[in-house]
Amino acid sequence: MVPSGDKAVDRESTRRSAKAGDLTLNYYEAGEPTAVGGGLPLVMLHGGGPGASAWSNFGSALPGFAEDFRTLLVDQPGFGQSDKPPVVGNYFRHSATIIKDFLDELGIERIHLLGNSLGGGTAARFALMYPERVGRLVLMGPGGLNLSLFHADPTEGVKRLMDFGAAPTRESLRAFISTMVVDQSLVTDELVEERFADATAPGAQEAMQSMGMSFWNPDSFEDGLIWRDAHQLKRPTLLTWGREDRVNPLDGAFVALKMIPKATLHVFPNCGHWAQIEAADEFRQVCTAYLSNHVERSRS
Repeated sequence: MVPSGDKAVDRESTRRSAKAGDLTLNYYEAGEPTAVGGGLPLVMLHGGGPGASAWSNFGSALPGFAEDFRTLLVDQPGFGQSDKPPVVGNYFRHSATIIKDFLDELGIERIHLLGNSLGGGTAARFALMYPERVGRLVLMGPGGLNLSLFHADPTEGVKRLMDFGAAPTRESLRAFISTMVVDQSLVTDELVEERFADATAPGAQEAMQSMGMSFWNPDSFEDGLIWRDAHQLKRPTLLTWGREDRVNPLDGAFVALKMIPKATLHVFPNCGHWAQIEAADEFRQVCTAYLSNHVERSRS
């Protein structure tokens, strides 16, 4: 349990659920709007590895961000405690549409949007589909936008993810998690057990397979190549990358940086794919400072 202001922030006290069309999404919410970022809520979307969820990616970051923002950590469809329908089309568009329905249910018109890896791809697609609903974007080693110029494809992290899909064991999961960070002391037995339980929960493996196959669907394959649409991202965008990222390596940032009209890049040294964990204090400071530059204006 971690204090935020006068309130304690823990998993159960912040847990909520809401409809998103016919689906139900699980999420965690803490904090109240402040003048920071023009008072817009901050929505965080997690990555797509085995056992990934809103809490596993961002639970430790929630108390800090909740000091300045109404902060919502959302289990994307197919992950965590959210419903797990088959993916229709490409996952990025599938999830972005459901997130829009979720925000409609909560009566939230406009947000700042932060996405890690798979969540970064969803966030970018959401901003392309519904630009009027986004203040600023923060994209962390985002899927779909990363176009590696020099590294082999698939990358080491993606190979380890595929290994787990082929043989879902604790050993293959540990090997995958080890590619997420530079500091291997973060890869604890407790973390492996927690992620393994989520990754092998009823429906989780089927949902992971459906998500993965959506990027190979010939009818929607190009929808996942968000880097080709990057020039259409008009919202101010902060690209964040770990210098030692072994999932979406740093050279994957350069096309997005070149093509997104209002892009800024921040690189965390001695850091892998999980900047929110491995560079937690700097990550919060950089993101909060960037979002603080947003001034919400009337659009009437």
